[in-house]
Amino acid sequence: MSGQLKEVRNRIKSVTSTQQITKAMKMVSAAKLRRAQDAITQMRPYAQKLQEMLSNIVSSASADMELPLAEERPAERILLVPITSDRGLAGAYNTNIIKLTRETIREKYAAQNAKGNVTVLPIGKKGYEFFLRYNFKVVDKFWTLFSDLSFDNVREAAAYIQQAFLNKEYDRVELVYSQFKNAATQRFVLEQYLPIPRIENNESKKQSDFIFEPTREVLLLELMPKILNTQVYKAVLDANASEHGARMTAMDKASENANELLRSLKISYNRARQAAITTELTEIVSGAAALQG
Repeated sequence: MSGQLKEVRNRIKSVTSTQQITKAMKMVSAAKLRRAQDAITQMRPYAQKLQEMLSNIVSSASADMELPLAEERPAERILLVPITSDRGLAGAYNTNIIKLTRETIREKYAAQNAKGNVTVLPIGKKGYEFFLRYNFKVVDKFWTLFSDLSFDNVREAAAYIQQAFLNKEYDRVELVYSQFKNAATQRFVLEQYLPIPRIENNESKKQSDFIFEPTREVLLLELMPKILNTQVYKAVLDANASEHGARMTAMDKASENANELLRSLKISYNRARQAAITTELTEIVSGAAALQG
């Protein structure tokens, strides 16, 4: 009986120690989430407006205008950019990103994948390790972006993707990432990056009466890379905030589960202790009765 009590005490001690860790991790994630949330909240309206403006201009451009980054080609060579985190303990966050990427390859680009024409450019250690382990065709240049997250570093990755598209190494580029809604909610999306998507709505194709100085072509060629860089940076900031939100939620649930487990263990401990005391009292009474007899 004493062995059972010792085992329960050790389990209580272990769960208490784990709960302290999960609470500390929740507090750290909450602090990081506040900064990450402020960054994406300030960035998102600006990036969305730029992206909308670019799509509208490209959609209303004349057919003879040369826009290399908006050139529609048969999708023979595909580049997918899944944005995961560097660390785990974030619930199903990384799993959902990887799952969406694999489903896209299997359902949307099965023919290209069979020819070995699907390439993955992972951002984040978890995605890089997974796709490398399962022998996907991986570009291993930018998976460490989160170790030093800055616009300049993200711009290098975006410039590499754009140049590879211009060199016709890839015919289509898509981002796989999590859009941050709140600490408990993330939306996992597949977003076309290149060629620049056109808006099919006829209203968007109406020519606006603008005077361009310099010409529309020169402005577009200058602004396109900058807007596309901003689009990747917005996706990375979204993913960063989503990671911290998912981890904070996961650690909060883990702390609650630890409370329930501790409650159950304490009940078990009290029952075992009561049984041990009852057994000892019975032995004492039985011994005293034997002596008197």
